[in-house]
Amino acid sequence: MDQNPYQAPQSELQQSSGAGEAPALWNPNAAASWCIIFSITFGAFLHMKNWEALGEKDKAASARIWFVSSLVLWVVLILSNIVAPGQGSTGLLRLIFFVLLISWYFASAKSQVAFVESRYGTNYPHKGWLKPILVAILALICLTFVSFIVALIAHPAAVSD
Repeated sequence: MDQNPYQAPQSELQQSSGAGEAPALWNPNAAASWCIIFSITFGAFLHMKNWEALGEKDKAASARIWFVSSLVLWVVLILSNIVAPGQGSTGLLRLIFFVLLISWYFASAKSQVAFVESRYGTNYPHKGWLKPILVAILALICLTFVSFIVALIAHPAAVSD
């Protein structure tokens, strides 16, 4: 008799995850939602780390491609402001970021949400959000600073007017 007869009843999901001990993960749905504020870079990185924790190397590699692609897009955004400041390229790149976010969600993020939900439900150790959110805020501050410095160097007259 390996079950305590005095224990409260549990759902099937609580009784058996079918996959052994669950690793600590960031909630994949929340990570995708935070992308609205912090961009796809944030969610793709956390999903990559989740896939690694889940032992899914191929899916982690795919998430890494999304992460690196978004970093490249950030560099293009900064460089476009050097090459053609105020020429509307920023609006186009924001549209590209939005399309990339929607594409990432349906092509990658949604599958992790379903994978974690089917395997563990909500019965897994949740990683905290303080560190990734603080890092994301710091990254945005640094990105703003770098963009300003690059604009100042590339177009000193435009910044001083």
